[in-house]
Amino acid sequence: MDRQQKKESVEQYNSTFTDSQSVIVTHYKGLTVAQMSDLRVKLLEAGAGFKVAKNRLAKIALKGTSYENLDDLFSGPTGIAYSSDSVSAAKVVYEFAKDNDKLVIVGGGLGENRLDVAGVEALAKLPSLDELRGKLVGMIQTPASRMASITQAPAGQLARVFGAYGSQG
Repeated sequence: MDRQQKKESVEQYNSTFTDSQSVIVTHYKGLTVAQMSDLRVKLLEAGAGFKVAKNRLAKIALKGTSYENLDDLFSGPTGIAYSSDSVSAAKVVYEFAKDNDKLVIVGGGLGENRLDVAGVEALAKLPSLDELRGKLVGMIQTPASRMASITQAPAGQLARVFGAYGSQG
């Protein structure tokens, strides 16, 4: 890799770190190409991404970003999962690592906050933004439907009383 290619790689890493809400650092030693492809596809479907990191270049790219405190995690065969939302990368990587012991979560970052392995796990267990929106809509709709049925019930009962009275006479 010549000097220009290294500079471009550092710029790409830097833009990834700058544009991401969360970054998960992993070690992938022993993963096959097919497994790496599977992980990348799952992350892509979730709106996230994965890059194999050249540690020295990634450490340079971390400078000046909110993930600068993660530089000591970059050693060995390192890959970074990143996403523009806070939880999608963590969810996919965590689920993939549960099924595949070759992918090891080393740590990560959420904005300015550094996460250890337990922090990444806790982040992965949070509901996604879409799940939260669905729950909120459900909570809003439930009282409205209850109100509609409550207000309609007396009118229906009154109509039945009038109907019964009318059929008698």
